[in-house]
Amino acid sequence: MAVDIVIPAFGESVTSGVVQRWVKKDGDFVNTDDIVMELETDKVTGEVRAPASGTLQTLAKEGDTVNVGAVVARIAEGGAPAAAKSAPAAAAVNAEPKPATSVPASTATAVAEHEDVRATPLARKLAAEHNVDLSKITVPHGQRIREQDVLNYVNAGKNGSAIGAAAPAVAPRPQATPAPAAGPRQGSTRERMTPLRQRIAARLVQAQHTAAMLTTFNEVDMTAVMELRKQYKEDFEKKHGIGLGFMSFFVKAAANALKAFPMVNAYIVEEDGNPAIEKHDYCDIAVAVSTPKGLVVPVLRSCEKLSFAGVESGIKELATRAKDGKLALEDMQGGTFTITNGGIFGSLMSTPILNPPQSAILGMHAIKSRAVEYPAGSGQVAIRPMMYLALSYDHRIIDGAEAVQFLVRIKNAIEDPQRLLLEI
Repeated sequence: MAVDIVIPAFGESVTSGVVQRWVKKDGDFVNTDDIVMELETDKVTGEVRAPASGTLQTLAKEGDTVNVGAVVARIAEGGAPAAAKSAPAAAAVNAEPKPATSVPASTATAVAEHEDVRATPLARKLAAEHNVDLSKITVPHGQRIREQDVLNYVNAGKNGSAIGAAAPAVAPRPQATPAPAAGPRQGSTRERMTPLRQRIAARLVQAQHTAAMLTTFNEVDMTAVMELRKQYKEDFEKKHGIGLGFMSFFVKAAANALKAFPMVNAYIVEEDGNPAIEKHDYCDIAVAVSTPKGLVVPVLRSCEKLSFAGVESGIKELATRAKDGKLALEDMQGGTFTITNGGIFGSLMSTPILNPPQSAILGMHAIKSRAVEYPAGSGQVAIRPMMYLALSYDHRIIDGAEAVQFLVRIKNAIEDPQRLLLEI
């Protein structure tokens, strides 16, 4: 009797995904609840587990798009992990002598598909076509082998510069009759957009098309925060077991400002076919995190109630899970405001795009020492560590004066952190 492995529902709005990787291979023995496959959706990367013990028969390939509810594999119940070893007759029939120089295309495909190497589906397909052993291709730690890596390896082998490069199994085409170009020109590659990248693109376009988006700017003197961090950094880490960063100051300053300007913390929604304003008495702040697959914005809940240590711990946990692909769908839903920090990449100034259905987003930038008037109104010039701040907002719900005052309140809290303790 066989048990079907079905793509589960990962959330109300997730209807399909891409088979990212088979953790267990076709013919492997699996135990109940073993992770057999990773599925990448437009929001999260989910794990599909075995509903029973037995031998796995895969029905979908890596790179295939499958719908929720689709049968992607079957498990033949019974047997044991040692069953394959106790069938010498079958092994003798399937055994083939190991070739000395080249491998048939069908065997190369099996090697590419079953090699325990992190590679994209396109890279695996290309490796099979050119009889390339993926384990011989070196890429930076933590990255997957991509199509271009395989092409570079093949070309290096043809030029005689690859050590141990396998000779192509397919004879080169005659130069007199080149095949017509069906894709990108030589030196270019194409790779299908991941569901996550497609979702990011759709949401960014949606934000620009549906909101009356404006951006207001200000600058903040970071001296007070930097001195506070320097003075208490070691004591803070010793007591709480977490570093004291800049983000916690901005999250707490934003939560304070959101309480003072509730429209910045509100949505435009539809109610009975008419536009309505949904206000929130909590501050669920989404913090943008860059991952190898794209930008994600997990949500830190009830920031108005969190301590500085709670903010730092929460951000670290979300960032770690985001980079490991372990975020759940609910981690990215329900935010009322977003903070993004382009400064960690060196950005001096930018205009961040709204994260629908939110009405505002705060952009932090690089800290640069600049000549400014200091003290204010003195007419004197001093070199101070300055950061540009940007607030993009939906003008349909937030007035310009309100947006400017909101940003000034954040500026004042950062320049005088005692305001955060007094909540003024």
